[in-house]
Amino acid sequence: MKASPAGVSRASDRDLRRYCVDNQAFDAPRLPPGLHIVATPIGNLGDITLRALAALAGADLIACEDTRVTRKLLDRYGIATPLAPYHDHNAAKARPMLLRRLAEGAAIALVSDAGTPLISDPGFKLVREAREAGHAVTALPGASAVLAALTVAGLPTDAFFFAGFLPPKQGARRSRIAELVRVPATIVLYETGPRVAETLADLAAGFGPREAALCRELTKLHEEVRRGDLATLAEGCASGEVRGEMVLVIAPPQAAGQPSPEAAERLLREALSRASLKDAVAEVALATGLPRREIYQRALALAKEPT
Repeated sequence: MKASPAGVSRASDRDLRRYCVDNQAFDAPRLPPGLHIVATPIGNLGDITLRALAALAGADLIACEDTRVTRKLLDRYGIATPLAPYHDHNAAKARPMLLRRLAEGAAIALVSDAGTPLISDPGFKLVREAREAGHAVTALPGASAVLAALTVAGLPTDAFFFAGFLPPKQGARRSRIAELVRVPATIVLYETGPRVAETLADLAAGFGPREAALCRELTKLHEEVRRGDLATLAEGCASGEVRGEMVLVIAPPQAAGQPSPEAAERLLREALSRASLKDAVAEVALATGLPRREIYQRALALAKEPT
């Protein structure tokens, strides 16, 4: 296998469009021309679908985030389709090449490093421009960390809101949390190990004692699901290093939309410890739905308490 000048890995023999499962080889028909969005496993390579294998083997080219990651999957199933990198850092240059190949009648499979492409991954501009140019765009569904976490969290799934990654800086993160507080649905977030303790602490401060699930390394060897209220999960993560890919699932607001007086006061005390009285009142009013005047009066009383 050697790379072309354009950075595309070329297979030694593209007449052999095959894939292997349990040491048995299967011929794969050439994919129809167009862009094929193919979901890949989020960890366990056994979670690939048969349709996805046939598509990856039958494509003329696979556009992927990291060729090294995708190559491991292809090697597992004996697939020799050429690879072309397509990620956030090279998308502006790589997209015209992919669109040109589509215009020439190529069948291109788009994959991410893990899961369903375009979900917190690059790709939507390619899909949009491919459609605008009149090319067929087909989805091959499969693994998704969002859906996997929802199914094991034990929280309501009738309505959910995927918010991706929260901002890494605390100020922006807390502002985003304040916006999400009133969303009337289960909330799903992605997070990294180094930031998860701080994120959970900010979520506990902004959301109050909501039930949540921290889903770590789903489908992998060290898969773990921790359940509890946000403050408990934050304390658990603060006590030691947490590694791996994280999905946070947070219960929706209570039907009444208002916490108990004790919970509201706890939120107000925490807000006052780090913000001005005006900002703390605004934050808690947004988080709880309680009248701003009521919160203001309680904030004044708390401010007069001896320290």
